[in-house]
Amino acid sequence: MDTTTVITVLNALAHERRLEVFRLLVQAGPEGRTAGTLSGELGISPSALSFHLKDLLRADLIHPRHEGRQIFYSARYELMSQLIGYLTENCCGGNPCSPIIAPACCTEEKALSATSPTKA
Repeated sequence: MDTTTVITVLNALAHERRLEVFRLLVQAGPEGRTAGTLSGELGISPSALSFHLKDLLRADLIHPRHEGRQIFYSARYELMSQLIGYLTENCCGGNPCSPIIAPACCTEEKALSATSPTKA
């Protein structure tokens, strides 16, 4: 993931309402939610939601799917995973991971090596 994409994605998420929208879409799973449902869940006007959806779409964080007259929005999990990977790719400086940090950023293999006793 290039730095420009990372900055674009983080900028899109750096607003309370957009972050709430994105988190709701992550929770919704691949089937997503309609704008009307999101508007009701968040208690914001459709025009305000449209403004925030546009920023999330521009950052490629969400995907619209047309079904008849409705548009369902869903989170782009692959981009979210790439962002998390970018932010954590060099965690712990290549050293075994701390058990405190391991669940957040380390691979299972690295985390296990941090908690396993070393053989002498």
